Amino acid sequence: MEHHNDSVAADAPASLAPTMAALCEVAITLAQTIARGPLNTTNLHSEVGENSDGDHQKALDVIADDAFAAALGGTGVRWYASEEQDVVVPLDAEGTLALAIDPLDGSSNIDANVSIGTIFSIFPAETEADASFLRPASEQLAGGYFIYGPQTCLVVTYGDGARQYVLDPASRSFVLVSERLNIPATSSEFAINASNYRHWSRPVRAFIDDCLAGAEGPRATDFNMRWVASLVAETHRILTRGGLFLYPGDARPGYGQGRLRMVYECAPIAFVIEQAAGGATDGFDPLMRLRADTLHGRTPLVFGSREMVERVTAYNTLPESEVSALFGNRGLFRA
Repeated sequence: MEHHNDSVAADAPASLAPTMAALCEVAITLAQTIARGPLNTTNLHSEVGENSDGDHQKALDVIADDAFAAALGGTGVRWYASEEQDVVVPLDAEGTLALAIDPLDGSSNIDANVSIGTIFSIFPAETEADASFLRPASEQLAGGYFIYGPQTCLVVTYGDGARQYVLDPASRSFVLVSERLNIPATSSEFAINASNYRHWSRPVRAFIDDCLAGAEGPRATDFNMRWVASLVAETHRILTRGGLFLYPGDARPGYGQGRLRMVYECAPIAFVIEQAAGGATDGFDPLMRLRADTLHGRTPLVFGSREMVERVTAYNTLPESEVSALFGNRGLFRA
């Protein structure tokens, strides 16, 4: 099963092989930079500006973005869309691919030595730059992520299952360790930022209340709650042992559609999760059917073990009278 050196490129469809090889080379270098942490001459966590959405950019955000953009030239990528760029960047006029990327996901955790990563999505290129990305997530050719943690891993799908590679530091190569990942159908773990409880919709609060009620509650299960604030870390844990991730829209100004971007975060994660037998929705509809309206457009995101994702949808689609009854009877945090 093991492949070395150019194994990722060899396993990819021929049209994607050069792009995947370039992504891997940058990821290997980034992994080394991240592992050195404060030993680097640059403070990787220092703030260097803001991106188009007003998010604070860390030095490592910019280093990663520059490295990927430079490496992808000549690999068949016509359009490069990055969280760190206001607009799509043209790379190769003859290219047939459009690549969307979050170069450094979870950058708020850089200084805390928590797993961070890179998320990417590949679409067929269209003549118009934005049109290459503003399309249903189901039209992705590939989606995946690198996670820089105790092991540096690549998880990727080309629509034929999700596979996992681990970086061997000795050979500087990614080694295939799983040809087909499968998420357990259910779990007793969920991940959500509970500090936003008061801002969530009543169905989301009712769902979480029922989980927190434990074995004595309507779910008859003691749940554990997780929250890493690193999408790749949350995804990797769920791929490994199941669970549920929720980042719903909420009542705060600017958070009606959540905080995660459809094109270069939610779409590739949903692609991987569904190819690993999990589910991914915006809380109502399968995410793979959806599309972004703008390059940096956001969407609520719920993904993980299929039974748990379907239960969230059931709560969200209950009639208001039933939601009110659930919330009134079971709310653990109501005034």
